[in-house]
Amino acid sequence: MTAHTLRTAVGRTAIARTAIAHVGQALREPEAFALAWQTDDRRYPWFVWLGLMATAILGTTTYGMSMGLLGGAERMLVCGLLCTLAAGLAWAIPLPALYIINSMSGSRLPVGSTVLAALVTTSWGGLAMIASIPINWFFTVAIPLPPFILLVNLIVFAGVGVSMMDVFGRVMEKLEPERGRLPVLWLLLVGAIGGELFHFFGLFEFLVKN
Repeated sequence: MTAHTLRTAVGRTAIARTAIAHVGQALREPEAFALAWQTDDRRYPWFVWLGLMATAILGTTTYGMSMGLLGGAERMLVCGLLCTLAAGLAWAIPLPALYIINSMSGSRLPVGSTVLAALVTTSWGGLAMIASIPINWFFTVAIPLPPFILLVNLIVFAGVGVSMMDVFGRVMEKLEPERGRLPVLWLLLVGAIGGELFHFFGLFEFLVKN
């Protein structure tokens, strides 16, 4: 191994450790993490943003794979990809509307802080979905009936959604105390779009492999 290769490897390791540390802080203390960007002018490097995004993607992909458990390996892979796509679109499509509505209602929150609050929330949601995989797996194996599995997944999504609303509300309230948790209503639009996309992509069709 050459000296250049060694330095490159050490540099990448340091970047990965820094990203993991920041993501861990964002998940443990989302309000403080976002507030540091807002008030302390702490500019997180690109790989921290990428780490938050990767956490959200990992959560939606792995949980999506558990949704396709009855359909075999191919169905699991397809569901994992479609779940991530649907969740990503559900957050990305209404995000400009959040900033516009906030600005029209008197918010002075910059674009970066708004996006960071949304990204921290999706990252937290991804972790919550990973934690919910054993629940979905257990009931899918124990009672492999599509209507029942649909009910279980809807309950899981509802629980994760309520938790994400709480995280997003706390972050936004910390960034702009005078506005409180009013922006959390925007998540209702995210949920509506997400539900439509999940139905469109057939993620609620729990096919049993013959």
